[in-house]
Amino acid sequence: MRNGPFVAIVVVALTGTGAWAGDLYRPPFPPTPCGPQPCGPPPPGPCGLPPCAPPPYAVAPIPFWNWAGFYGGANLGFQWGTLSNSGAKPAGITGGFQGGYNWQFGQLVTGFETDIQLSDANDVFASYKFSNPWFGTARGRGGLTVNNLLLYGTLGLAYGRGSVDFGGINETNLHIGWTTGVGLEVGMTPNWSVKAEYLFIDLASANYPLTTHTSNGLTSSVARFGLNYRY
Repeated sequence: MRNGPFVAIVVVALTGTGAWAGDLYRPPFPPTPCGPQPCGPPPPGPCGLPPCAPPPYAVAPIPFWNWAGFYGGANLGFQWGTLSNSGAKPAGITGGFQGGYNWQFGQLVTGFETDIQLSDANDVFASYKFSNPWFGTARGRGGLTVNNLLLYGTLGLAYGRGSVDFGGINETNLHIGWTTGVGLEVGMTPNWSVKAEYLFIDLASANYPLTTHTSNGLTSSVARFGLNYRY
């Protein structure tokens, strides 16, 4: 049993009982049309058996968590990777927005998610500077939930902008590829959740005449934390 006004507010919001899920708690007096009755010899009439003490301790119910429906949110993380045919290893902070929809079938949760990210991942090789100013994904998600915990895998499309600077000249390309990853999402309230996620992104090669190579492709990893609101 936990005490304190803040804990009580959180507990009531999550279980509606004033107790933490799985804790022992004493339920209130059962409702009666007769109102509170004094203990002692039962008075005559239908109200002759009033409760003189709360019912025995019981186990607080564990709430069912609903992941279904639309959601949206923001994320912040770090990106690091390798540019083929160059030796460059672009890395930097990334952040952006995501949104999606879930279906739930018991403990199975499936859905889709799309996101768009800004990134300052870059690196210099020889006299060239390569950067990946933005990228995005469109993915399917699927996983298992245990109460307010959702463990999932994800797979889908990735795309992003590559940029090469050399001697004041800039060249850009749009790269298309694929991504896969895993994540853990934790429900904090019926509407709000937080998540930790890892993505591997493979953006296919594109021609950059400035680098004097036939083509350059970017493979990178993204580790990020996010916050979602469920509508």
